[in-house]
Amino acid sequence: MLATDFSFWTVRLGLVAGLVFLLLFLSTPAYPQAPQSDLAQMNIEELMNVEVTSVSRHEQSLSQTAAAVFVITEEDILRSSATNIPELLRMVPGVQVAQISASSWAVSIRGFNNRFSNKVLVMVDGRTVYDPSFAGVFYEALGVPLEQIARIEVIRGPGGSVWGTNAVNGVINIITKKASATPGTTFVAGGGSTDRGFGLLQEGGKLRSIGEFRVCANYSTDGSLHEPDGPLEGDGWHILHGGFRSDSRISSKDTLSVQGDMFSGREGGSAQRIASFTQPPSPNVHSEVNISGGSFQTSWNHRYSGRSDTILMVSYQRTARSDIIDERRGILDFDFQHNLSIGERHQFVWGFDYRYSSAQTEGSFAYSLIPPDRNTNLFSGFLQDQIALVADRLTLTVGAKLEHHYYSGFGVMPSARIAWTPSTKSTYWAAVSRALRSPSDLDDGVSVINGVFPGPNDVPVAIYFLGNPRLQNESLLAYEAGYRTLLRKNLSVDLAAYYNSYDHLQTWEPSAPFLDNTPAPLHLDVPYVEENLMHGEAHGLELFANWQMLPRWTLSPGYAFGRLHLHLDPGSQDTSTIPFIGGSTPVHSAQLRSHVALQRQFSWDTSVYFVDRLVSPVIASYTRLDSGLTWQRKEHLTLSIFGQNLLQDHHLEFQDLTQTLNSSLMKRSAYAKITWHF
Repeated sequence: MLATDFSFWTVRLGLVAGLVFLLLFLSTPAYPQAPQSDLAQMNIEELMNVEVTSVSRHEQSLSQTAAAVFVITEEDILRSSATNIPELLRMVPGVQVAQISASSWAVSIRGFNNRFSNKVLVMVDGRTVYDPSFAGVFYEALGVPLEQIARIEVIRGPGGSVWGTNAVNGVINIITKKASATPGTTFVAGGGSTDRGFGLLQEGGKLRSIGEFRVCANYSTDGSLHEPDGPLEGDGWHILHGGFRSDSRISSKDTLSVQGDMFSGREGGSAQRIASFTQPPSPNVHSEVNISGGSFQTSWNHRYSGRSDTILMVSYQRTARSDIIDERRGILDFDFQHNLSIGERHQFVWGFDYRYSSAQTEGSFAYSLIPPDRNTNLFSGFLQDQIALVADRLTLTVGAKLEHHYYSGFGVMPSARIAWTPSTKSTYWAAVSRALRSPSDLDDGVSVINGVFPGPNDVPVAIYFLGNPRLQNESLLAYEAGYRTLLRKNLSVDLAAYYNSYDHLQTWEPSAPFLDNTPAPLHLDVPYVEENLMHGEAHGLELFANWQMLPRWTLSPGYAFGRLHLHLDPGSQDTSTIPFIGGSTPVHSAQLRSHVALQRQFSWDTSVYFVDRLVSPVIASYTRLDSGLTWQRKEHLTLSIFGQNLLQDHHLEFQDLTQTLNSSLMKRSAYAKITWHF
């Protein structure tokens, strides 16, 4: 069925694309190269000096940043075969991306990969989308159209001193375009063998005489993938998303940005084991998950002078999810930041943040939170000073963030970074940082019946996993160093190495079994309780380059190596956590992206991704090949056709260790897309 399905779509898309391309070549004169975005017109030297904000919360040149940073530009997005944000992140060395099912991904940075990677902070325009209950991100619910993304800044390494808790191994900040960058009407439509259909309708314009606006609606639907055993899995999904943004100039010193969105959808593939004390153990069954929510965010920037400005961001987001635990959550966030230059040597950034979160949950016999409803608070403040020790040559950045978390109390996250720029084309940098990962709602109060089995004398035995309200913060002390250089005008290289030392990592410790009659009948409870009884270290390196081999041909290779060594503290009896966490991340991974600008406004883009094998559970290594052709008619019309996973008909990328999701096989696929601006 899979081969037939793929052949059907491949033949149809190939015939359509072939006829279109043939007619264009036969009837269209040789037009000059179509105008492209500003980033597309930049050479490699200019791309190295793109301004980034996620490292220090103020703009600084990428080439002089004392951190391991990768920027996915607007042009990278246009050239990619990706139809969602996790697929875009595959191009970043040191970021582990594995698709679990049609609608779910495991995304981590420098190890600890899982469906809910609790050591990576993900934001959209500075608003965190990290879920406080599940300690991770539901990427399928982000809903940000790729056409609206200006860039994605990925920090590989700690960002706790400015962004706070959970920015342990890295930060992903998705930065959307201003309304002024999206004028007119944009229409996008496409579909294929796996991405059955997707579309976007967007309108942008002037907001009287003080600013600009845009409104949009987008929809996508994906078909089900296969289970490893063969039959189709019910993990297909669809989502409808709508949003708006306005950017206004209130006065000569004040700007105001207001944006919001709403979404609603349904996804399949959630795995729920029906536990019972009177029936034999049952296999995982499929269930559909309804998701919905929305957000509202406003950011006010006031400039006192060329040396002083403030930013106040207020956001509220509301989500609902009918998963293994039904959850309805609202998060209110106030974030204030002051940028201040003193003299010629000091660039201060300080601020504070308050976050209030309210959640109502409804569990089941097997999965629940105790208590089901909870309100939590997070208070924090930070201070950072960027010191020019030698003007334009040597910069020291020191700072710290102090937080008080509802579950773990006070925590301090300091950092020190130094960058030496001996010339305008080379930068050496080093950093030492401390970051914390705070307990989530599930860590504090989860109650999970992992299985019920027959016991002696016909007494059922129930395996329980229980949260612990006395958990401490997981901590990281990270040492990093790097070097980036422009070897020639057409070749740049970026190298980063790290050593991470972890403490108070979470384990599952067996507790004393006991007989229980609630609920009936009489059964034996065997509990496992969460504790902080593991430590470890990780080391690795990441390398990537941009090489314009020919005026029309650019290659972007990347490579990452990383090893994680975990150790139990004295007294720990955990036998499963080390194999699961240590074996869930590949030791080696590599990428190679190629862009060829052909004649008559055609371009050919190819991406190859190699992922080393996983040890626990064992998953074979694989190589993914994506390739496609794009035709751009000036700046108004774009047609593209892409093939994905072209080397293998089926392959498995990940198995969810939480056992809340059945894994699927990724399959060879193809899609076509049209983008029309007018």
